[in-house]
Amino acid sequence: MGNNNINPVRNSDLSMDRDISNGIKAVIFDLGNVLIDFDHMIAAKKISMFADKTPQEIFNLFFDSGLTALFEEGKIAPLNFFSEVKKMLNLELEYNQFLPIWNEIFFLTEKNQAVYNLAKILKDHYKIALLSNINVLHFEYLKKNFSVFDVFHNIVTSFEVGYRKPDPLIYKKTLDLLKATPQNTFYTDDMAELTEKACRLGIRGFVFRGIEQLKIDLLDSGININ
Repeated sequence: MGNNNINPVRNSDLSMDRDISNGIKAVIFDLGNVLIDFDHMIAAKKISMFADKTPQEIFNLFFDSGLTALFEEGKIAPLNFFSEVKKMLNLELEYNQFLPIWNEIFFLTEKNQAVYNLAKILKDHYKIALLSNINVLHFEYLKKNFSVFDVFHNIVTSFEVGYRKPDPLIYKKTLDLLKATPQNTFYTDDMAELTEKACRLGIRGFVFRGIEQLKIDLLDSGININ
């Protein structure tokens, strides 16, 4: 990805005291590839066994398409989503067979655990939120199978609010819930285009490039990580 780090204007005199008006009061984390890793190709390979397309063709047609965007915005119900997928891929698969294939693409790494542990430390001193573009099926599956959500004061999902990152409305919704201003908010996401949009709103956005770089970015922003 190259050097995608988004470096907002920094004040070297920023205080770690949350009562100082120009200090960071809130931290927003992305979910996918930050707290939980995933691989859509896992599902594409399994789906290909029930379709007349290759895994790569399925990936290209299906993931990050207009249909999945609608699903992530909560504008299409799960059964309707599956019906459209079935037609799109000429799929010989029933809904109850599709669900585990669709959902079982997530896994935890040491990196994910390190981010979670860091979030737990930050929770004692800052308001922290999770902000994710995600559909209802994936979210419900993750809540049942992964213990990463308990650490956050607020969880904002695209399917619940009706819009996805980088729509400014989803960032503003998150700030409202945190009762934070853009300038007093730190945000990390693995996608540069999403942190760039946040920076345009005044949020201090940084591309997530591993736990050590995240710690550096937090410290450079005046955030106490101990």
